[in-house]
Amino acid sequence: MTFSNRRSDPRRQFLKWLSASPLMATPGLAPFAAERAPKLPDPMIWAPMSADELIASPKGAINVFDFEPVARKNIPPAHFGYLASGIDDETTLRANREAFLKLKLRPRRLNDVSKVDTSVELFGVKWETPIILAPTGGNKAFHAEGEIAVAKAAKEKRTLNVLSTSATTSVEDMTAARGGPIWYQHYTSSSVDVAIAMAKRVEAAGVPVLMITVDRMGGRNQETFLRLRRTDPRTCGTCHEPGVPGAVKRRPNWHGLDVSGLKNLQSANMDWDFVRRIKDSTKMKVVIKGILTHEDAALCLQHGMDGILVSNHGGRSEDNGAASIDSLPEVVEAVGGRIPVLFDGGIRRGTDIVKAMALGADAVCIGRPYLWGLGAFGQSGVERVLDLLRAEFLAAMQQCGMRSVNEFTPALVRKI
Repeated sequence: MTFSNRRSDPRRQFLKWLSASPLMATPGLAPFAAERAPKLPDPMIWAPMSADELIASPKGAINVFDFEPVARKNIPPAHFGYLASGIDDETTLRANREAFLKLKLRPRRLNDVSKVDTSVELFGVKWETPIILAPTGGNKAFHAEGEIAVAKAAKEKRTLNVLSTSATTSVEDMTAARGGPIWYQHYTSSSVDVAIAMAKRVEAAGVPVLMITVDRMGGRNQETFLRLRRTDPRTCGTCHEPGVPGAVKRRPNWHGLDVSGLKNLQSANMDWDFVRRIKDSTKMKVVIKGILTHEDAALCLQHGMDGILVSNHGGRSEDNGAASIDSLPEVVEAVGGRIPVLFDGGIRRGTDIVKAMALGADAVCIGRPYLWGLGAFGQSGVERVLDLLRAEFLAAMQQCGMRSVNEFTPALVRKI
């Protein structure tokens, strides 16, 4: 099939992809395919649609979407469903991608872009690229080497990565594999004392930046995950024991902490005093992850936070229907350059990175794309995902006449 044919008949391509989807293995679901189709994440118009088209190695990938069907083939259905899910109607999951399509770039011409500087500086450390590997939980569900493979890829590609509290690898082992400092994402639980104890542990491991997640306050209905779990022949209880003891057992960053009084690991009681007590207990920089409004951005400044990550948790914490990129401008305006503003939510292309940075992001985080690479080929898959996005980002900067990240301005973007 030629490129032009793919472009002229996206509906046929989507139906091919839909027919191969693991969702169609769900009993009784196939007759409702037409109604269910809009819920599917990232319709892969440009990706392989059948088994004989799947890439055989990372080098065969021409974009990050090429990894997703290979990962889907390799990963058990329940685990892939967890990776792919948003929540409820998944309107936020779709909005994160669709919103980028409504942003148009306004390229500037006749600038010498033979030399382009893509580097950024965050908290006094210079990085070659603004692309950060976001914190994602349970990486061993997608590949046997899990977060260690991600750390090695980050080391190889000189990329910043952030470890999740829900990781299947400890902060100490992750730091050793990375061969240098990593950032740490903090799920706090309901106890500030436990939260402070965890903060002290990761600080002792050499973590310079603590990223506190504030947008996962309670339960969630992950429908795609629940549907795919029905098709998984394995017994979940073999690995997933119930309650706090079961959750802690498979998440080593909780090991050694006194969680005896906790009924769950949620943090619905977290408020600004809670966060301030964590910050006062550590010398680490503290970034608040999950800010979407100018009001909360102003409160971050008021309470002395060191940075903000504009994020809706990849559409996995609430189904408000708003894209993360739509919230970025108001947060940037409220911050006024006083602290770094990071961004995540739907980044799949180099042009997405350009759009986010033009709207004021100091760096961007990716999640699902590198997990596709991990699930498809392990460390080499993650490395190839980073290579592709870095190459696309460089090309997009050149196409827009941008010679360094310092030249990005909102004037580069027009919304339709």
